[in-house]
Amino acid sequence: MPMEPLQSHELLAGAVLVLVTVLLLNQLWPAPRTTRPPASPPRPRGGLPVIGNLHQLGALPHASLAALAAEHAAPLMLLRLGSVPALVVSTAAAARAAFQHNDRAMSGRPVQRAPARLSYGLQDITFSAPDSPLWRAARRACLSELLGTPRVRGFRAVREAEAAALVAAVAGAPSGTVNLSERLLSTSNRIVMRVAFGDHGEETAVLEEAQKHFGAFFVSDYVPWLGWVDALRGLPRQLERYYHELDAFYERVIRDHLDKPAGSKEDNDLVDVLLRLHRDPAHRNTFGSRGAIKGILMDIFVAGTETAAAALEWTMTELIRHPETLSKAQREVRSIVGDRDMVLESDLSGLHYLKLVIRESLRLHPPAPLLVPRETTEPCTVGGYEIPARTRVIVNAKAIGTDPDAWGPDAARFVPERHDDGGGGGGVDLNDHKPWHDGFALVPFGMGRRSCPGVHFATAVVELLLANLLFCFEWRAPLGGGAVDVEEKPGLVVSRKNPLVLVAERRGVK
Repeated sequence: MPMEPLQSHELLAGAVLVLVTVLLLNQLWPAPRTTRPPASPPRPRGGLPVIGNLHQLGALPHASLAALAAEHAAPLMLLRLGSVPALVVSTAAAARAAFQHNDRAMSGRPVQRAPARLSYGLQDITFSAPDSPLWRAARRACLSELLGTPRVRGFRAVREAEAAALVAAVAGAPSGTVNLSERLLSTSNRIVMRVAFGDHGEETAVLEEAQKHFGAFFVSDYVPWLGWVDALRGLPRQLERYYHELDAFYERVIRDHLDKPAGSKEDNDLVDVLLRLHRDPAHRNTFGSRGAIKGILMDIFVAGTETAAAALEWTMTELIRHPETLSKAQREVRSIVGDRDMVLESDLSGLHYLKLVIRESLRLHPPAPLLVPRETTEPCTVGGYEIPARTRVIVNAKAIGTDPDAWGPDAARFVPERHDDGGGGGGVDLNDHKPWHDGFALVPFGMGRRSCPGVHFATAVVELLLANLLFCFEWRAPLGGGAVDVEEKPGLVVSRKNPLVLVAERRGVK
């Protein structure tokens, strides 16, 4: 016999019974509590299995990351680079949110194959762990003994001699046409080599090759179980070869310094300083091994050569593209120096506009546009997002330098006057990374405890060489060469893709 349809009061009674039963069971056997996962920054679309977002980095990662951040309106953006989570910081406000209260938590360095080997197992300043006694002591010694203001001033004669050699080389170029990119790199290399190694200042080849391998892309840094791909490419073998060549060079330099006559033990170069610290019982825990000495020497060379050359190259590029700015900078330096043949370091304090020009060039063209990657050492909160420990932190210094919210709607334009505070007494300090309103908007040398300790040295080199180039020569692009381009070459240090070839006419020579 068919069942009769239930009446409305029976449906209601059944629903109440079910509800009471569920409530009773929930009290007796409560379901496990679930918490909402912590909020994380936006993630761009397009990630793939295994490699994550690696394929989206492109030939120029700083440009690709800036485009991704803009597309997703994500000044703080989370990527997956293989198996590595990475936080990308792309605006001044995001940099403030990330580092103002989290500089310590974000001061770690990821351990990567090439830097770890070439720094003698992270026995250096750039890549060693921030909580290690080695890093703290080495950075203190670097700031006070190696690259502090008094030591930098002590190498003034080297910089002035190499500036004179650069001027002579440019003046002697056939037909006045100069590959300025090549000349600037050669000069900055010689300055650092003479300051660091003294009589070995001409032996740059092995260090230049090692420098190239610092930025080598090892798949195993991002997907460890794919390390066999690196072996197929021959990268580990190449790295070992350059490591041993580099080590032999260091041993030769150290041996020659140790064999100096007893009366010549003064600190003539940075190897002398490091060996003195090596013998000092107060510094033995830091500089007790030759590996630590070699690691710090590698830091100085890598950080001080290609970066200075790139800064000069981009500054000259922008000056050629902006003739009025070039003329204004030349008028200033010539009015200060007068009838002498060369600019001396004692003249630099009066070159206010020149400093504005360099600062603006560093804003638009930071030599290392992604700085050196950091890593979180503990969980932290950034802009309301939870960032786990062991997250890679990538600061896009170029994107920050062209952030319209920090620099205005003309952020992409080269305008040195934007940095002027109205003073004319040389008050612009390139070591002070603050524009007029925000200390996180100009970060070519990094920020916080991981900022570059060699900024005084780099500034002295860039200012002196640029001032002499502007003082001694009239500059123009070759006839028929078209406009000077700003295409970039990939690398940790981003220089011009095409060499900067210019015509230089010696001032006063017809």
